[in-house]
Amino acid sequence: MALSVRHATIPIVVAHLNDVEWSGLFHAGGPACDTPRHLAALRGNDARAFAVGYSHLWSTTLRREGRAWPATAPTALIVVELLDDPLLGPDDPSLRDAMLVHLYAVGIAADLGDHAAELRARVGERTPELRSWTDDYLSADVNGRSRMWQDGTGLGELALDQAALACFDLVPTLLRRTLPYLASKRARRRTCAAAAIGSLAGHPSAMTQHSALLEQLMSVARAAETPYDLGTILVAIGHLGGDTRPWLTDPHEGVRGCAALAPDLGGDDTADRVLLELARSPRAFGESFGDMAPPLQFQFEPYQGLLAPGPLRRVGGAGRTAPGGPS
Repeated sequence: MALSVRHATIPIVVAHLNDVEWSGLFHAGGPACDTPRHLAALRGNDARAFAVGYSHLWSTTLRREGRAWPATAPTALIVVELLDDPLLGPDDPSLRDAMLVHLYAVGIAADLGDHAAELRARVGERTPELRSWTDDYLSADVNGRSRMWQDGTGLGELALDQAALACFDLVPTLLRRTLPYLASKRARRRTCAAAAIGSLAGHPSAMTQHSALLEQLMSVARAAETPYDLGTILVAIGHLGGDTRPWLTDPHEGVRGCAALAPDLGGDDTADRVLLELARSPRAFGESFGDMAPPLQFQFEPYQGLLAPGPLRRVGGAGRTAPGGPS
């Protein structure tokens, strides 16, 4: 997989599109040869092509529950470049916010917990077999590809492990490129950047940065303009082990709930009481944000399940679920 990073002049995204060997990758729809065309359409003036490209970005290059296809990591490299591209939605500032949310999702895909070394060893042991399986998969028809997930070799699952590792290895670059957006003049962009950083900074290489990152996130939280923004930032702070206790008594119940979900607050009497109150109606938690949806993390696993009937509960971070075929 070619993921070379060049420092070129505009149009830099086009240069990176050409850097990737898309013909050797696949996504939810099969071979990823169509991905560069769809990504390029995000910079164009064709409204229909843009809509198709945007749908492709979210529904095809990412798996359900925030997991990775082989096309996910190289797509993320293009997405982080789109953040700085003046041809991306010059009249729609929210598109850059959406790119940051996409990087949040990639951070979930890259969260391997303590399993990265183990996965890397397993992939390394079977690299020739994996390369052959991938070649066969790319040349198969739809029915053939479907059968290959059940072929008993475990190579399909290993291909997804390799995809997760590619995201994992790309995280330091994505985090570095995302950090400047915490200082954006746009409040919602700061919020989306905070969410992305909360996801990406779980990477082992970022552990020494947590103190500085949390200081920045706290500053962004104090400047938040809406409960939605504040709740989103508090989830990110909690994910990185920051102190969300100052917001446990916030007058807004949704903000209190986001603060109480911080994994490190397990056993804190005030935080536990907030969750017990919200357990009476998880729906009320979502509705407390008014016309806004709950904080963006609740669109993805593991937070997505917290709005189902039953008590709100803490989660220990994005985590990783073992892949079980394409989903």
